[in-house]
Amino acid sequence: MDVNNLLAAKYFDIDKENIVVSNGTSELIKTLMEYLDGNIGIILPTFEEYPNRKHKGAIIEFYPTNNNFSYSARDLINFYEKEKITTLILVNPDNPSGNYIPKNQVVELLEWTRNRRIKLVVDESFIDFVDQEDDASILTDDILNDYPNLVVIKSISKSFGVPGLRLGILASSNHELINYIKKDITIWNINSFAEFYLQIFEKYKQEYKTAIEKFIAVRKEFMEQIIDIPYLRIIPSQANFIMCEIVQKLKAKDLTRLLLDKHNILIKDLSSKNGIIGEYIRIAIKKPEENNKFIEAIKTVIQSNAN
Repeated sequence: MDVNNLLAAKYFDIDKENIVVSNGTSELIKTLMEYLDGNIGIILPTFEEYPNRKHKGAIIEFYPTNNNFSYSARDLINFYEKEKITTLILVNPDNPSGNYIPKNQVVELLEWTRNRRIKLVVDESFIDFVDQEDDASILTDDILNDYPNLVVIKSISKSFGVPGLRLGILASSNHELINYIKKDITIWNINSFAEFYLQIFEKYKQEYKTAIEKFIAVRKEFMEQIIDIPYLRIIPSQANFIMCEIVQKLKAKDLTRLLLDKHNILIKDLSSKNGIIGEYIRIAIKKPEENNKFIEAIKTVIQSNAN
């Protein structure tokens, strides 16, 4: 465990005493949510693993008040000033909306939470896909040490494209929390393929940066194509997926089924997700040829079922 933490710390350029490597972020979320007491502020809709790990009576929910599911740090501060919470959880960019709060606003939120002795958990699993600013992450020793109330979670699987390896990290200068997590998770918690990946992935930092730049260009092109599809309303996204509202009588579950049955394409039906009212889907951004295949398929399905 110590060696794995050292390898991850070296890659992200933070103190190894401030980091824990895990068997995917789900392992970390489970342990973290068990550690946290009091009321937890959670923005909905979001990644369900967070609210699912806490009793509903302990969750103070924030719902964006616009149809793009967007919100700012100030929106959160204004809402939670009136509530009694001990922890606030922020997925940034959020899942499934792709909403992104800029770094300076996250620091503003850090100041506000620190002054009120509130822990701030920031999940940065999709942060590498952001193009609104060059330096989006708060995963730095300077910020971690300045704000001991901060916990940063990051899934290596999502942005690096290695989901089968099961890798995630948690970082904080709160060493009581770090030591609790180290003791709670099993000592051999990641597999040998994941260990090998940790040993080699630093060699490919430049290639990874180039890949992210290519992805951002592909996302821009994909957004320009998909925005013209009739009966779909696009939600702006800074992640590697796009959330869309279906603005015709076709149900999200029916569109999902038709795309899978007739075109062998699987999308995410969001219509039953907590915090969503209406017919919404989430679409992954893939390679250009896969994106083109999806666009042709969804146009065919929507046009054939238009009323």
